[in-house]
Amino acid sequence: MDYTRLGTSGLKVSRIALGCMSFGDPGKRMPWVLDDHEADPIFRQAVDLGITFWDTANIYGLGTSEEIVGRALKKYVQRDDVVLATKLFQPMHQGPGGSGLSRKAVMEQIDASLKRLDTDYIDLYQIHRFDPETPVEETMEALHDVVKAGKARYIGASSMWAWQFATMQHTAQAGGWTRFVSMQDQYSLIHREEEREMFGLLAAQGVGSIPWSPLAAGWVARPWGESSTRRSQNYPVTDPKGRPLFLDSDQAIVDTVQRIAEARGVPMAQVAMAWVLKNPVVSAPIVGATKPHHLADAAAALDLQLTDEETHSLEEPYVPRMPTWF
Repeated sequence: MDYTRLGTSGLKVSRIALGCMSFGDPGKRMPWVLDDHEADPIFRQAVDLGITFWDTANIYGLGTSEEIVGRALKKYVQRDDVVLATKLFQPMHQGPGGSGLSRKAVMEQIDASLKRLDTDYIDLYQIHRFDPETPVEETMEALHDVVKAGKARYIGASSMWAWQFATMQHTAQAGGWTRFVSMQDQYSLIHREEEREMFGLLAAQGVGSIPWSPLAAGWVARPWGESSTRRSQNYPVTDPKGRPLFLDSDQAIVDTVQRIAEARGVPMAQVAMAWVLKNPVVSAPIVGATKPHHLADAAAALDLQLTDEETHSLEEPYVPRMPTWF
């Protein structure tokens, strides 16, 4: 495993992050997730591979992902050896502190996450989306207070428009408050809109990208039209706002991944992940593993160096689209 600093912060993370949305109570929101018994081998494998950056969220399994991660921390590693990340924003209950980024929500949800994770602190506390209903000043000061209270070491953000992220960073700087060190955004061979404005902003501010869905929900990890998991078989074709997640033109990209993988004698996932890792703004792609080969392929991608010709052929078929899921 390779390790790097998260952006220009002092926080060192493994270059592959374990995405824990795959773990939880199958009866809570997502029937395809793994329970404690099924998730245990994935945690053991992550430790064996040196993957020490674990990412979850309060909304995953309505808190049950955090509970499983907390138990795994006790079983497989020393707490201080792991960079633990979680998030808030999505609705956990109907009360005024159950969702969003108000001061009440921030203070309530950090304590709830700490209890579920059974830990004294979170290394990276992230806002899961931008909250248009709460003043940015209120959110950034509340997050700063969480850091100063020792409940979180760093803060990060997730998918939003670049102008929203810039506004939040400027507000924190003007108030003398803690700034974000990471942006968890969607980035893969078939979702590249972050290259237009967000990545330039992150580079200028020394913020590290920790992409979610770097394999585009598995679409670039298998031949076009195939589905190998229960999640992929039921994956939507649009986001909640009706924006398409995949275009017919994406087949050319997937076919190119397949061609390069066959020529190299490696799985398609390694080629697609190597392309994501090649971007200098990317600190650590997040891999939501449900099978042993998922983490193994991601780790192996660290040693796969794509040629300029291969990179060009992978990028050439891309068609611009609207960003999705925010």
